[in-house]
Amino acid sequence: MMTTDVADSSVAIVANGFGDGPAQALRDYLIAHRARVVMVSHPLTPEQGRRHVVTTYADGRAVRTRTRWTPLRPPLSFAADPVVPLNLPRVDAWFGFNPLACARGLVQRRLGRAGKVVLWSVDFTPDRFGAGTPLTWLYDALDGLCCRHADARVELSAVARDARSSRLGLGRAHRPAHIVPMGTWLDRAPTVPPDGFAHRRVVFLGHLTQRQGVPALLDAFALLRARNSDIFLDVIGGGPQLPELMERASTLGLGDAVCFHGFLPNHRDVEQLLAEASMAVAPYVPSESSFTRYADPGKLKNYLGAGLPVILTDVPPNARELAQEAGAELVLYDAAAIAAAIENGLASPEEWRERRERALRYARRFDWPVLLGDLLDKLGVGVG
Repeated sequence: MMTTDVADSSVAIVANGFGDGPAQALRDYLIAHRARVVMVSHPLTPEQGRRHVVTTYADGRAVRTRTRWTPLRPPLSFAADPVVPLNLPRVDAWFGFNPLACARGLVQRRLGRAGKVVLWSVDFTPDRFGAGTPLTWLYDALDGLCCRHADARVELSAVARDARSSRLGLGRAHRPAHIVPMGTWLDRAPTVPPDGFAHRRVVFLGHLTQRQGVPALLDAFALLRARNSDIFLDVIGGGPQLPELMERASTLGLGDAVCFHGFLPNHRDVEQLLAEASMAVAPYVPSESSFTRYADPGKLKNYLGAGLPVILTDVPPNARELAQEAGAELVLYDAAAIAAAIENGLASPEEWRERRERALRYARRFDWPVLLGDLLDKLGVGVG
């Protein structure tokens, strides 16, 4: 845990996206420890629009929020990220959650306006913009520059660390990466009660894109409804596939069985919906090019932290570990297999409660205060 006073530190956190993830967890942890924080949130997807939000925190609260607008939406707006906003205060530590954000930190450090600079990589995708394309080459070059020149590097998983190091030619001479998996707020998030089996609700959380596999989940519910099942589905999240999925649910006659909540900006609302469910699903589409193969999906920790038995496909690198230790069930990416797993998971209250306990026990390893406190101690953030 921390051996120094984080409250003595000033920190910049620069990331893309407005959802919940490591950047937001780091922000909340530092705010709770009364550090001075500047959070820069750039848009990540086209539906997030053209706004860039800069919020300053002091004494445990937000003291100033500024919004900057650019003419372009993502991904074209990424070109503006390194200069929005133009001026930022000097900080003791700079956390960049992608190569562009980290590169700006390196410039700030060169100008004497940042102390330690940390590259925190939240995903890894081989050939991010296509094999051999100029954009992929530029991305890899910037990623490699940041890995070599940042004061520290953080990865979500050992699989991602090793894949990035191999692709970028990072040898033993370079600083080793700290592995910080996705966590959960065990002291904050509500959990499914021991009688939550009776809720008869299944929940999906995530950005609605093709790789998330929600079409197969809807097909599974169509099968369940054909068997007169009384199980309901909550879909939490926005994304480009949302209109298509809503139309599909209507075509399948699932209007009274599926509730699309859209993107919920307040993660407390997400946590409450998870606590009102009985099971959670993550039917990732199997694909060799999916970055989920190298990731540590945050929603899985949210599910487990809520005590939900999980059904998922064997795509994330920790999928088999979750099946062995956290009460999860691995299924094929197939509507019939998903439907059977849901039915079987709700067939026995005793087995459901045993899976709930296994999920909660496993989640205790990933409490954000422990993960972040340990990292900041290793990085020396807080040292005056």
